[in-house]
Amino acid sequence: QVQLVESGGGLVQPGGSLRLSCAASGFTFSSYAMSWYRQAPGKERELVAAIVSGAIATNYADSVKGRFTISRDNAKNTVYQQMNSLKPEDTAVYYCKAQRLRLEYWGQGTQVTVSS
Repeated sequence: QVQLVESGGGLVQPGGSLRLSCAASGFTFSSYAMSWYRQAPGKERELVAAIVSGAIATNYADSVKGRFTISRDNAKNTVYQQMNSLKPEDTAVYYCKAQRLRLEYWGQGTQVTVSS
């Protein structure tokens, strides 16, 4: 059974930091590209960051470059997203996604709220 379980979300003040984790099971994690998406109320889901299976390449949305860092630990079947200098506009539900060719799996999401 495939599972992606996100954690680490919460309420943080502007300028603060959070680290999201996504624990994977039920598939060969190391063979999949992993990514983080987010969806704010009333907006479409958007790609935030992605990392290839071998962790040698990453990609970021312009809005988070220099503030967010995606990483993965294939030994722990986990992908992370370190989020620094958070802004109110980063408020959203954050989802992780695993993808290999036409196969893709999604987690259930974790809420991140940036507010004073």
